[in-house]
Amino acid sequence: MNSNTVDRHSLADLISERLNTEKESLRHQFESSKNGIGYFYLDDVLPVDIVNDIHKNFPSPEDMTLKKSLREHKHVAAQMNKYHPILEEAIYAFQDKTIVSHICDICKIEDLYPDDKLYAGGLSAMHKGQFLNPHLDNSHDIERNRWRALNLLFYVSPNWNDDNGGHLELWPNGLKKKQVVVHSKFNRLIVMATHQASWHSVSPVTANASRQCVSNYYFSDQPLQPSDRFHVTTFRGRPEQTVTNQILKLDSFLRMNIRKIFKKGIVENPHVYKKDN
Repeated sequence: MNSNTVDRHSLADLISERLNTEKESLRHQFESSKNGIGYFYLDDVLPVDIVNDIHKNFPSPEDMTLKKSLREHKHVAAQMNKYHPILEEAIYAFQDKTIVSHICDICKIEDLYPDDKLYAGGLSAMHKGQFLNPHLDNSHDIERNRWRALNLLFYVSPNWNDDNGGHLELWPNGLKKKQVVVHSKFNRLIVMATHQASWHSVSPVTANASRQCVSNYYFSDQPLQPSDRFHVTTFRGRPEQTVTNQILKLDSFLRMNIRKIFKKGIVENPHVYKKDN
C-alpha cells in the first residue's frame, strides 16, 4: 500500500483495528487521567510505510501559513486540496464514523462530531525554536453551536527523539505545577480532552528537523465539565515568563471582550478548509 492507493476508508479500517485491539488499555489511560486532563495515546497506529508517505508529502514551510507571536510560533495548513491527496485522506480517516464510535466508547462521551471544516485543525509543523505556549483551546466550533471536546494529534516525523523537543505538555494541576510531557513520537496518536481547565502547550523544538502533526477536533452537544463557559483561545506564559504572562493575560482579556460584542469576531477566521460547493 502506498500514497497512490490509500484512501480515508482503508486508513480508517487500519486505525479502527488498532483502537479496537488496545481499547481496554486506552480506556484505562483516559479514565485514570480524566480528573485532570483526560488523555490517552496509541503507538504504531498505521503501517510504517504509510506514515512515511504522509511525512514525505508534508508541505514545505513556504506552502503553509506562519503563525508567529508571543502566543505561538508554528506553520499550519487547512486548505487540503492544495496538497498531496494522502494528507487529506489521512486527516479525514480520523473522522470516519467507526473511529468516532471507538473514541466515544473509550472516553465514555455519548455524542461526538468530527469537524469537516478543519476549524483550527489540519496540518501543523514546527522547526527549531518554534513553540506553542500554554493555552486553552477555543471552547466552541466555528459557528458556536457545539462545544470542543477532544483534540486528536497524530505525529508523523520519523526518528523523533525525546530530546528533540516539540512535545505535548499537559498542565492538569495548573501552570504553577509541573507539567505532564507526552512525547510526539513517530506514528503516535494522542487524544486529549479540551475543557475549561485543559491547559496544554508544545515545548520548543530543539532539533534541526520538522515536527509534523495531523490534527483533528471533535465537538459535542454538551461541555465536558458543568463549569465550562464560552471562551476564546486563551494563552499564558510559561512559569518563568512573568512579563509574557501578563501581556498574554491582557491579550486574552481584550479578545474575550471583543467576542462578547461580535459573536464570530471582527474578521473571519482563515484557518478552515474552504471547499468548493
